[in-house]
Amino acid sequence: MKRMDLRMLGLFVLLALPVVQGCACHSTEANEVGVLTRKFTLMGSRGVQPETYAPGATYFFFPPFSTDWDTFETKLQNLRMSAKADGEKGRTDDIEFKTVDGNDIAVDVTVAWRIDPAKAPHLMQKVGRTTLDVENRLVRPATRALVRDALNVLRSEDFYTADKRFAAAESARKLLEEALLPEGVIVEQVILQEHRFNPEYEKVIREKKLAEQTAEKLRSEAQAAAEEAKRNLESAKGTVSQKIAQAQGELEQTKLGADAELVRATNEATAILKEAEAKSKGIAKENEAMAGAGGRTMVKMRIAEALMGKQIIFMPSGGRSGATLQTMDMNQILTQYATSKSTQAASNGE
Repeated sequence: MKRMDLRMLGLFVLLALPVVQGCACHSTEANEVGVLTRKFTLMGSRGVQPETYAPGATYFFFPPFSTDWDTFETKLQNLRMSAKADGEKGRTDDIEFKTVDGNDIAVDVTVAWRIDPAKAPHLMQKVGRTTLDVENRLVRPATRALVRDALNVLRSEDFYTADKRFAAAESARKLLEEALLPEGVIVEQVILQEHRFNPEYEKVIREKKLAEQTAEKLRSEAQAAAEEAKRNLESAKGTVSQKIAQAQGELEQTKLGADAELVRATNEATAILKEAEAKSKGIAKENEAMAGAGGRTMVKMRIAEALMGKQIIFMPSGGRSGATLQTMDMNQILTQYATSKSTQAASNGE
């Protein structure tokens, strides 16, 4: 039984050896996937095979006459459409269209895209056998149509505004993604680069932008001047407030000093008045005392003291012949005179 099995194994090897010797060897690079096409076969289905062969230097053996072997790059690709003439294409390739306000414009566009490895067999069937075929037959026509759709909703002046250009580029990317992702192409980014208007319109736009920049500069300067004036006003208000506060403080100090001086003068005047009243009362009491008998006696004593040691001369008066000598009561005269003077002094508050 064992000898029979060995004979069958040997016969199988002999029959398979010519087939193996006639197979071709294929491989994929690190950024490639392989697609197999069976032109005719005794077993299985003909045509493009649904499975993909993974990247990375793996070797596969297939009969050379009944199969075709193709590879697609899976790394990121850049489709550049520019006004600069392409050496291979011999023509400019920028995208031309009209803005929503009717001006002609041309834009350089770069699309970053890559092949979905799982969809490589589908691309092989529907588009072409190489990555370049996919770019020329699928990505480029879709880009030129859909990018126009995304950009021709902009006004001419919008191309001078970065935010609006970026928004339009993202809109174009989404349109391409919707169209190409089901076909096996992943669109990573749409980049809008240099744009060109008609030269005359470009001149008008530049002059308008320059005028707008000048106006904006003047507005900024006016605003800065207004802010400076506001700061100066606030500073002046602060200075005035400080001076008012200082003046109010000085006024309060002056009022306090005046009040203190008024109190002092009032107290002094009150004291003088009281002193004068007391003196007046004393004089009145003294006058009352002098008006009585004791006062007359005191006056006589003072007169007597004044006349003490003085010579008294009697002068004749009256009569025609001068023989009659009349005498005057000098004591009475002096007493009356002294009393009159004392009363006058009392009336004058002396």
